[in-house]
Amino acid sequence: MTTAPTSTAVPGTALRALLRTETRLMLREPGTLFWVLVFPALLLVILGLVPSFREPSADLGGRRVIDLYVPVSVLLALITAGIQAMPPVLAGYRERGILRRLSTTPVRPGALLGAQLTLHGAGALLSALLVVVTGRLAYGVALPGNVPAYLLALLLATAGGLALGAAVCAVSRTQKVATAVGTAVYFPAMFTAGVWVPVQVMPDTLRRIVEFSPYGAASRALDAAAGGAWPDASALGVTALWAVLLTGVAVRWFRWE
Repeated sequence: MTTAPTSTAVPGTALRALLRTETRLMLREPGTLFWVLVFPALLLVILGLVPSFREPSADLGGRRVIDLYVPVSVLLALITAGIQAMPPVLAGYRERGILRRLSTTPVRPGALLGAQLTLHGAGALLSALLVVVTGRLAYGVALPGNVPAYLLALLLATAGGLALGAAVCAVSRTQKVATAVGTAVYFPAMFTAGVWVPVQVMPDTLRRIVEFSPYGAASRALDAAAGGAWPDASALGVTALWAVLLTGVAVRWFRWE
């Protein structure tokens, strides 16, 4: 991956130019594009091919398993962008001294961090939209019944995912370490989001524990909003609290070199 260009432009113009450059670099990475943008929706399509997942279940209040997997796949998009895609990029920039060199130019290292957060956040939200549209068109999954609540939960979960990714980068000295740590965090995050077993059908004790995790709480909030209700304050509160705490960890431990 090439270095970001320096510039003597005003900060706003420099940030836009940096964002365009980082976007072009990301578009040259087909693996990243597949896992962030395509994989969550593709997983939803594959799961929907299981006949029993398309049948209403009395245990789920008349809902289908595939209905539960739309919010889960949305969270998978956020997890992949924040934990798998972003940390190796930032750690690689730091390892190669790019962030340190940027500190001597008008394009400060914070601008590059902001561009990465913006780019991966936008990718996660675009992937989430693709999941919702795919669920609707492929399997007739109802669109979110409470759109404002759904968007609020989605934004809080996105902020938490990006903060977690920044925290992974903060504690990783090299790109290889960032990839390893991100992978170690990725699988537990998928479990708490309900990728293997939807949170709603977990045993009661396990579900209560999982709902205190960032993605377990987000899954609960998204599921409630998808059904047309307003999520419990505890679900939104836990999601927001994790976003704040993880942001604090990232700010405290992140190093530019």
